[in-house]
Amino acid sequence: MSEEEKLPGARPAWRRRPLGAVSGLLAACAALAVAELVAAAVRPQAGPVVAVGSAAVDRTPAAVKDYAIRHFGTDDKLVLQLGILATLAALALLLGVLAADRRRAGATGVLLFGVVGAWAATSRPDSTSWTDALPSAVGVIAGAGVLYVLTGRLGPGKAAHTPAPDTQSRGVAPAATGPDGPAAVTREAGWDRRGFVVAATAAAAASTAAGTLGRVLTSSRGRDAAASRSTVVLPAPASAAAPVPKRAQLRVPGVSSFVTPNKDFYRVDTALVVPKVDATAWRLRIHGKGVTRPMTVTFDDLLRRELIERHITLTCVSNEVGGPYVGNAHWIGVRLADLLAECGVEPPSEGGPADQLVARSVDGMTIGSPVEDVMDGRDALLAVGMNGEPLPFEHGFPVRMLVPGLYGYVSACKWIEDIELTTFDSYDPYWVKRKWARKAPVKTQSRIDTPKPFARPTAGTVMVAGVAWAQHRGIDKVEVRVDDGPWQQADLAAEDTRDTWRQWSFPWKAIRGGHTLTVRATDRTGRIQTERRTRTVPDGASGRHSVVVTVD
Repeated sequence: MSEEEKLPGARPAWRRRPLGAVSGLLAACAALAVAELVAAAVRPQAGPVVAVGSAAVDRTPAAVKDYAIRHFGTDDKLVLQLGILATLAALALLLGVLAADRRRAGATGVLLFGVVGAWAATSRPDSTSWTDALPSAVGVIAGAGVLYVLTGRLGPGKAAHTPAPDTQSRGVAPAATGPDGPAAVTREAGWDRRGFVVAATAAAAASTAAGTLGRVLTSSRGRDAAASRSTVVLPAPASAAAPVPKRAQLRVPGVSSFVTPNKDFYRVDTALVVPKVDATAWRLRIHGKGVTRPMTVTFDDLLRRELIERHITLTCVSNEVGGPYVGNAHWIGVRLADLLAECGVEPPSEGGPADQLVARSVDGMTIGSPVEDVMDGRDALLAVGMNGEPLPFEHGFPVRMLVPGLYGYVSACKWIEDIELTTFDSYDPYWVKRKWARKAPVKTQSRIDTPKPFARPTAGTVMVAGVAWAQHRGIDKVEVRVDDGPWQQADLAAEDTRDTWRQWSFPWKAIRGGHTLTVRATDRTGRIQTERRTRTVPDGASGRHSVVVTVD
């Protein structure tokens, strides 16, 4: 016990510090609420939680990102933000305890976190102004102020000695006397229970109000974007997709739908806040090496052009063997090759100086695609529609890019706003800087959808079924093996196009006991899906999907 705490009336540290911890949490809430309010005026992506989370994503090793996607799926962003909030809460508790004894040190600690948030916001690729630092800066000033005021109500932990009033001069006898005259009155210095409760309540109420107002203003910023999307009417395409063959969709319970609904389509990106882009204000700039006629187009410009519609299967490079990050959708958009040709771009095979097309998103993402692949005649699109409606915000509204046959990280830029023609030697886009391959054609893959792993089917005929894909090459054959037996050919559903996945089925005469079912596909070039198992980094997973079942 310190000498101060031995004084009469002193407030013990063990009683001050819990209230200091509460003060720290209230200060953190105030800081985040005020920061959110300011971010609503600046831009939502500049908020400290989003900024720090985005900076963490940018600096996370590829293997860790792969782990997060594999284990948390589309909830990986939520897990990250909850982790950041939990860390902030723990640090706020510690700073509150510190401030209970050392007010200035605790408040200074809060201010240091503002430096981290401001740095994270201004270091993002999509940051274009110093104003991105304002939410963190203003937020921590508010938080430091709240912590300083609240801990000031707890007292310094020592007693104050106040002399008794001079009652004799007023003719009143003192209540007690001591060797030094009238008794002194001892009280706790600075401990103001009522003041603390009032200040804490006011801080909580103000934080709630600021946070609520911030969310309302942020929502209002997205209303123009939502309104612009609601008024979009997709024109009839000049080149309609051929009708999907009736036998492209198998009638086997448990097999994936041939067309993946928008709500079920996988989403893998680095955006912690989904960009809400107003289509009426959107612009796309095309420029760079070999562009003799630079161009800037609006959303309406694209809608007035010749549109095509196609079924195209997309695959994420983070998809493990047998994983869920693959989907097939009905897309409508403009041929990217036609737009590039109007700008004077020629592919390298025809003498063009640029071999890489770098697409930039409004959130700062950069994606590099081979110019040769974009212009070789495949249906590379600037898509404006998905499954009969304008692109959902989560999938890139108002415009996204996609190139059949390439993994998404080298082809599928969402919320695109800029296309630069350059070379692979002169520029590394986002994922390449993080040790992923520069070029990444989709690997031949297949998946068993039914029966599920560890299922317990009944002995007899069991229908084994799933999907296989090798975009822009097409699937020629699918085979199934039971345990270590021979490969047996599965029945293929009708093919829509070589850019879409293909369903397959195999009637298995199941006998009692445990069994391992394995599938492999052969693409139209004659290449058999390899059994060599690799992870997703650097250019996509390989191997054969298998499931273990027990037949009753």
